[in-house]
Amino acid sequence: MLEGKALVQDTDMPAKMQVQAMTSASRALDLYDEFDAIYGCGWQCVVGYNFGCFFTHSEGTFIYFCVETLNFLVFKGAPK
Repeated sequence: MLEGKALVQDTDMPAKMQVQAMTSASRALDLYDEFDAIYGCGWQCVVGYNFGCFFTHSEGTFIYFCVETLNFLVFKGAPK
């Protein structure tokens, strides 16, 4: 999905690692596109081992869960 479309803004990764990052991001976009198509635009997803955040979300559109030690935060941003 990102082939020829991704524009690296800044990096200090080796080229091979950059390709892997963009390949993985392309797969993650499938989830994003699926949620947008089914539930409307505005979805956000944060994945990591140790992070904090503050956000405003639309009621009924937030989930935070763990798979082993990996944390997932999925939510739809609140309209302005």
